Amino acid sequence: MRIGTVMPDLTGATEWRNGAVTADDLRNRIVLVHFWAVSCGICSEQMPKVNEWRDTLAEKGVSVVSIHMPRYEADTNLADVDAAIAKYGLTQPCAIDNQHAIADAFGNEFVPAFYLFDAEGKLKSFSAGEHAARLVQPALDRLLG
Repeated sequence: MRIGTVMPDLTGATEWRNGAVTADDLRNRIVLVHFWAVSCGICSEQMPKVNEWRDTLAEKGVSVVSIHMPRYEADTNLADVDAAIAKYGLTQPCAIDNQHAIADAFGNEFVPAFYLFDAEGKLKSFSAGEHAARLVQPALDRLLG
């Protein structure tokens, strides 16, 4: 996905936890879309930062949406996903994307991965991998002014 691309709709999830959202629901907000997987150790290391953003930036008009994108067949086990959501304290909307419908709409192949969209719904930053959370922070700071 190229910088400036409009955020795809968040349809096609196998299931949602903590409430389903669509791109229309997030209109006029800065949106951080976070892809993760239960089998991803780096993802678990970055969860505290994701939760910090969710908790501290909501009043500044930032919405965090997490997308569980399985890397392996075992990652599709809903009980394991639910256990991870509870373990990491994810209270933001969390799509379970077992068929990769949302990942495909984003063209995403990575976990962890962060897509940051401005209030007009346009992609401003993308980062993936071990340093993904650290790399998206400057773009988030710029959007917040």
